[in-house]
Amino acid sequence: MRLLWAKFGTTIILSVTYCALTTPRISSVSKIFPVLMLYRLWEEGTVASLDDPLERYASSFAINNPLGMASAPTQQSLMDGLEEAGPAPRPSPVTLQRMASQLSGLPRRLRSTSLLWRGSTQEALSLLKDDVLVAEPGTRCHYSTLAFSLLAHVLAAHTARGDYQRWLSEHVLEPLGMADTGFDLTPPVRARLAAGFYGSGRPAPLYDLGWYRPSGRMYSTAADLAKLAAALLGGGPRRLLRPDAARTLLAPLLACPGGAYFARETGTPWEFHAQRGYRVARKDGDLDGYAATFSLVPPLRLGLVLLRLVLLLAGPRPSGADLVRAAGPAGELRLRQFGPRAEALVPPAFRTLALRHVRGRVFQLHVAREFPCALPLGDGARLSLEAQHGQLVRFYPLDRHGLSPGFDVPGLNTYRVLRLLREPVLPAAPSPGTQGADTAG
Repeated sequence: MRLLWAKFGTTIILSVTYCALTTPRISSVSKIFPVLMLYRLWEEGTVASLDDPLERYASSFAINNPLGMASAPTQQSLMDGLEEAGPAPRPSPVTLQRMASQLSGLPRRLRSTSLLWRGSTQEALSLLKDDVLVAEPGTRCHYSTLAFSLLAHVLAAHTARGDYQRWLSEHVLEPLGMADTGFDLTPPVRARLAAGFYGSGRPAPLYDLGWYRPSGRMYSTAADLAKLAAALLGGGPRRLLRPDAARTLLAPLLACPGGAYFARETGTPWEFHAQRGYRVARKDGDLDGYAATFSLVPPLRLGLVLLRLVLLLAGPRPSGADLVRAAGPAGELRLRQFGPRAEALVPPAFRTLALRHVRGRVFQLHVAREFPCALPLGDGARLSLEAQHGQLVRFYPLDRHGLSPGFDVPGLNTYRVLRLLREPVLPAAPSPGTQGADTAG
């Protein structure tokens, strides 16, 4: 490890890494750059307002909002309700600034896709027409990799060259002298690339994130990211934004109360934490074998860049029983958790979650009693299961046998290995006052 101090006028950047010029992948720290694109295009007038709806720049964008619809008739069977038209959704309040600040309500990823998906933006917009918002936009902190990638690709289509990576090189990387930052792992880059490993000792693969590249594909060095930090704090030789735009960029937008998110507040694209009486704007990233932290403390004109290797532990899916089954009162499914983290932290009686039917293939997580554990997130922060009460779970379309290939869960990855038992029958809700105690474990 090497400690590097860099001073730009009155701005101090502290970088901790293997070596100032070693090149690791920075994963979700890449999300800073679509936000810089948004703010620059706003300054230039290409974007009229940060509060513009996404439809203004992607006319075909549409997504269902089950939490904003009138109540649909109760379905006796999940299969019965797959094709119903239902009430028309309200106009989407998905704005550019909300997309850049984890407030859009968009799912974490496009349904049935992984980070390696290589589709087009038009294909992404088509998939969203059959998807749902997982939170009411602007009201809840919810992590979405999809939002940042979609923001980058849509905005790039309104630039002269129509290419996100080229725009970023010409307007951010080259002006700041960030010569060791980019997307493509060419042979010279690979020669200096730090190697990440799994806990088994096997090298982590160098994934190409495909369409999701803007959200996590980039590599960089501590020295390059120090230049970016100095520019954002107004202490370097080049500024990226005017002072008023920079202040807006570094301001929090919404508090995330009660452990419902892994930060106290969210902004564009920051997660805000309180440390020693200061508000710290921070962006973290994790990708197989790599982890990165980029932090700014504007009142102190202080930046911190931390790049490191990580060991990943993973476990197989349990064999035997299905992980999702129909059970419980009033149209309820139960979802079984598994994996090393769940097995280490969650008592057996609490490894099954209750899902209440909302409409169609949409369910809502229901936590009926205190959960005796919390997920450690680092720096002393912990996330309780109760905080996820009310989150949506959206199953993928069932086939003619009543099987679903998987589902999306807000705040988690997209899974494609779980299935429903044949056509789960959801009983009608009981009359008020007749429902028994909730037995969900």
